[in-house]
Amino acid sequence: MRFSVCIPNFGDFADPRAVAKVASAAEEAGWDGLFVWDHVVLDKRPGRPFGDPWILLAAAALATSRVRLGPMVTPVARRRPQQLARLVSTLDQLTGGRVVFGVGLGAPLDAEYADFGESADPKVIAEKLDEGVDLISRFWTGEPVTFSGKHFTARDITLLPPPVQRPRPPVWVAGRWPNRRPMRRAARWDGVVPIFESAGPAGLPEIAEVRDLIAYVRSERQTDAPFDVVVGGMSPNDPAQARGVVEPLAEAGVTWWEESLPFGSAEEDKLEPVLRRVEAGPPAL
Repeated sequence: MRFSVCIPNFGDFADPRAVAKVASAAEEAGWDGLFVWDHVVLDKRPGRPFGDPWILLAAAALATSRVRLGPMVTPVARRRPQQLARLVSTLDQLTGGRVVFGVGLGAPLDAEYADFGESADPKVIAEKLDEGVDLISRFWTGEPVTFSGKHFTARDITLLPPPVQRPRPPVWVAGRWPNRRPMRRAARWDGVVPIFESAGPAGLPEIAEVRDLIAYVRSERQTDAPFDVVVGGMSPNDPAQARGVVEPLAEAGVTWWEESLPFGSAEEDKLEPVLRRVEAGPPAL
């Protein structure tokens, strides 16, 4: 199992220097990855600043040399595929091949789609996600791309340079379990970032649900290539208790633990409490 830190792109972390500080601390403390949310407004809380996740990740890239970096997750339907393909390629070049491309529908749909005049129909957003990731992966080949889909078009387009990682950076797909459709989508790519209905205040799912999810995704896979399963929450401060949380997940087949403060907590977007947790290091197996 590998261990990552996941932070929002708002509050204190709207400042790229704060994200760089956390990234550097994470690398020094032995974490394996740092991932950043991709929201525009979220719940429209007055006075809360937001930073562009790709600028934040670039700052993290320049402050590190080892940890994996990426959005967790970026709503593909909110951006143009050619733009995302270039952003990921550039970041992968900057990091020497350390990018993970986390994708999903995004949420909340009204605030981040409808209020900007875009369709908030989940079916349309899902169509754009599927079509967009397919097109992005074609752009990453560095070869000419001609594509005609329901939502996106490319006519003899070559985007250079391609990412460092070949055949492509890993694509992790987020979705709610036990919904099957996002899990089938994830099975076509390189990893899954599930949101469990059973998760409690610390974000921890029931082990039985984790096993069910992994069994279902494996049944949908058409290849035996490596596949990541990302589960996380807030691990206990006590090392023995932390091991008690992560060990059963690792035994069930989870490959990444994603450390984050509880969603909506008063400290989730504050630098100091997050930095203290990061500096304490990942849970030990």
